[in-house]
Amino acid sequence: MKDYDHQIVWLDYFNKNLSRKKGRKVSKNISVYDPTMQELIGASETLELDFSEEDTNNQARYPRRAFVKSGYIMISKKEKKTTVVNQIAKKMFETRQQKH
Repeated sequence: MKDYDHQIVWLDYFNKNLSRKKGRKVSKNISVYDPTMQELIGASETLELDFSEEDTNNQARYPRRAFVKSGYIMISKKEKKTTVVNQIAKKMFETRQQKH
């Protein structure tokens, strides 16, 4: 049953290795190579997005790449999905830049 109060944010949205056709949603200049669930969760917590531990699934398979395990988090719908995805991408990119 469709849940209209939440949005699913897949890990593949931020993967620089993927083309837009394969599922990347953000531009290459703010995407990262092989993002992890910890980075996605960390960026979402930093942005104070509303989700819980039950709202994460790191064994799920993104429909466009069903042969590879990906993962997602389910967040409460407050803004447009593209806005939220871009905010998360920028935060993940900044975190990667600080580590190097």
